Amino acid sequence: MTGTHHLGTQSVHTVWDAALTPALTVRSGDTVTLDTLDASYGSVARRVQAGELALPAHLAPDLRDAVLAAAYPVRPSTGGLRGHPLTGPVHVQGAEPGDTLAIDILDVRPAAWGWTGCRPDGIGLLDRALAPHLPAGGYTHVWDLRARTYTDFRPGIRVPLAPFPGVIGVAPAAPGPHVTSPPRQVGGNMDIRQLVSGSTLYLPVEVPGALLSAGDLHAAQGDGELSGTGIEMDGQLTLRVTVMRDHPVRTPEFRAPPEPTGLWSAGSYAATGHAPDLMDAARTALQGLLAYMTRTHALSVPDAYILASACVDLRISQIVDAPNYTVSALLPLSIFG
Repeated sequence: MTGTHHLGTQSVHTVWDAALTPALTVRSGDTVTLDTLDASYGSVARRVQAGELALPAHLAPDLRDAVLAAAYPVRPSTGGLRGHPLTGPVHVQGAEPGDTLAIDILDVRPAAWGWTGCRPDGIGLLDRALAPHLPAGGYTHVWDLRARTYTDFRPGIRVPLAPFPGVIGVAPAAPGPHVTSPPRQVGGNMDIRQLVSGSTLYLPVEVPGALLSAGDLHAAQGDGELSGTGIEMDGQLTLRVTVMRDHPVRTPEFRAPPEPTGLWSAGSYAATGHAPDLMDAARTALQGLLAYMTRTHALSVPDAYILASACVDLRISQIVDAPNYTVSALLPLSIFG
C-alpha cells in the first residue's frame, strides 16, 4: 500500500547537507505534498496580505533587503549559510547510492501573490549593463496570481501561468553544508521551466534515503530566468517518489508533457546574438529584444526586463559555425492583446 504525506514550512532548511535530520520518511511509491516558501521567505506575500502594498506594485527600495535577504530564522545546523528555503529533507526508504529516484510532479499550486525583481548589482544577465535604467535599490514587480491560470502584467499584457519548482534535488554525498545556488549532478537550483505538473524528473541517488528537498516555486519563467528571478511565489508541490534500479542516470534527466499553455500559439519575435562566447551572444540577443519591446510596446526598460524574465526563451541556435555561436531570444506574441 502506498501512502500520502504532507510537510509544512516548519520543515524548511537553507543548505544541502547529507547530515541533516530527515523531516519525513516515506516509502517508494508514496505521494508527498510540500508547502514551500518563495525566495523572499514569504515576505512579499505577507506585505501584500497586510495591506502594505497595493497592486500593481513596484517595491520601494526599503523592501530590497526583505525581498532578497529575508528574516527567516537560520538553523544552527546550517553553519550560518543562508540559501533558498527548501522544504524537507524527505528520506525515501530503500533508496541507496547508485539508484535513481523518479519524481513524478503531480501538482504545482500557486499562492496568491508573486514577484519578479532585478538589481543593478544582481545576478541577472543584463543587471550591470542596465544599471543606468534601474533604481539604485532595485526594481521588483508584484504579480496577482489569484486567477491561477494567468497573471496580467498590465492592461493588454497577460502571461499564462505554468508553475514549477525552481529547486528540486537530493543530497550530495560530499560532506556539507553546501550552498543552494548552483545546480549539481543531484539536481538543486536548476530552474527548468518544463518541470510542470505531468513531468517526471530522474535524479541519481548519492546517499542512503536520497534526502529529497524542494522549493523556490515559480508561477512562470522563460528559459534563462533572465533578470535572476522568475515569477517567484510561495506554493504547494505534490510529488510521487519511486526508487528505480533499472534506470541509471549520472545527472538529472526528465520527461516533460506538452506545453501546458498556449504561450507560443501566436508565434514569436526574436533578436539574435553572435559571439565566440555564448554568454556574450545571449546578452546581445537580449539587449536587441529589450530594445524592440520598449520601442514597439511602450515598456520602460525595467518593465521590459522583468517581463522578459517571465516569458522570453533563450535558445542556442547553432554551436557549429566557429568562431561565433548564435543565441536567439524569443518573445511570445500571444501575451499582447
